Amino acid sequence: MDRVLVFDTTLRDGEQSPGASMTPAEKLHMAQQLETLGVDVLEAGFPASSPADFASVREIARVVRQPVIAGLARAADGDIDRAAAALESAERARLHVFIATSDIHLAHKLRIEREECIDRAVLAVQRARRYTDDVEFSAVDATRSDPAFLARVVKAAIEAGATTINLPDTVGYAHPEEIRQMLLTMFATVRSLRDVVVSVHCHDDLGLAVANSLAGIVAGARQVECTVNGIGERAGNAALEEIVMALHTRRDALPYETGVRTTEIGRASYLLSHITGIHPQPNKAIVGKNAFAHEAGIHQDGVLKEARTYEIMTPESVGVRCTSLVLGKHSGRHALARRYHDLGYELDQEELGRAYELFKDLADRKKSILDEDLLAILHHGCMDHVPGLFHLRELDVSCGSRTAVARVAVESAGMLRVSMGEGDGPLAAAFAAIDSIAADFRIELNELSIQAITPGGDAVGEVSLQATIDGKSFTGGAASPDVVNASVRAYLSALNKAAHARTLEADALERASYVWGV
Repeated sequence: MDRVLVFDTTLRDGEQSPGASMTPAEKLHMAQQLETLGVDVLEAGFPASSPADFASVREIARVVRQPVIAGLARAADGDIDRAAAALESAERARLHVFIATSDIHLAHKLRIEREECIDRAVLAVQRARRYTDDVEFSAVDATRSDPAFLARVVKAAIEAGATTINLPDTVGYAHPEEIRQMLLTMFATVRSLRDVVVSVHCHDDLGLAVANSLAGIVAGARQVECTVNGIGERAGNAALEEIVMALHTRRDALPYETGVRTTEIGRASYLLSHITGIHPQPNKAIVGKNAFAHEAGIHQDGVLKEARTYEIMTPESVGVRCTSLVLGKHSGRHALARRYHDLGYELDQEELGRAYELFKDLADRKKSILDEDLLAILHHGCMDHVPGLFHLRELDVSCGSRTAVARVAVESAGMLRVSMGEGDGPLAAAFAAIDSIAADFRIELNELSIQAITPGGDAVGEVSLQATIDGKSFTGGAASPDVVNASVRAYLSALNKAAHARTLEADALERASYVWGV
């Protein structure tokens, strides 16, 4: 059975999804989960794009040892050198260089002729090979490129030293038969293509990313590029979980295997959702809330008698756990630690201490604590990815028939700052009070969603929001049975990310000034 390499680009292409930006610490945490998931190649970022991305790629390369760590670079010397510097400590490093090959990109974006495109591709691959033997070349917008010209670029990149050739459907334009024909044509035209790994990278603008990726594999690609939950710019990328489980479930028709540990899929999906605040739609294949739900009576009857009547895979096979009652207000710290262990999380003493305090507070409000409650506590109260400039200390809200009034006390830089706010409702009033406290930040709330994590009137509400702060997009999240409290903490979470970003920018400017002075 042929092996297909899984190239995960959640931290690079996935992060380009609007509102999905992550802090370096969040990226590292997600990278470690991707390592546990068993991806073959982990594209950690685009080091030349910003000092923060460079630092993030460098830290991931230092800490994550199992997968190949890739850094993206344009076909430009500065990008390649920067990516190589970020990957210096990687156990196995890959430089991923790219240039567009379609006439529409050459004419309107790069404004160069075809021959210059080939020259740039060759020089970029040759420069990358100075740093590593593992060089991937991507022909951007390959599916809209002239096949004869694409073949020339691919042949030149291989001769220059590329070991992986990626033929992306950058704008999600192709359908499966076109992907198949493109690969067959390239294999027939470029003999040396059989000596390297061929990769496909498909976007979902027409909802065909996974189908196109599978068509590419059948046609000879042995690397597939994808993201957890299918996140990515515009309509997103091919979803890792759908590709992997299609290969895993339909081995009769798709005799290929991957190294992905399928039981880690649910955990990876859940972690990414909490980090970005972007949750899969309920009917999303594999990881959606309703993926294993059966409401129709005839379906329920069949599943109870024999699961295979309506389930082609089990929830356990992808690490999705059914809701179960596990703990109550009399449960102790050891029982909590044990349950987290059963859920696949090993907490250190500091994390366990924070989790236990939040658990006790929740147990006073709820009769029974569900697994989903525990995960919400973990991701929203214990795993601190950003230094907190703002900490909520008190929140009082009163609502009348017309106007709501909120009193918010926030600790900031060792000082307790109290402010009053008014608004059309409790959230508007609380946010107005925080805006007064953080007056030096320009805050515009763009999106806010609240969803119940568990069933019942005492359900934990998970709040996700996206705000533009000082012209940049940040997400925030929090969970609590009190959704007003959770919303305020989510708002402060986004503010803390913005404050941290300011610090990183200041540090970068200071370092840059020092270099310029040499």
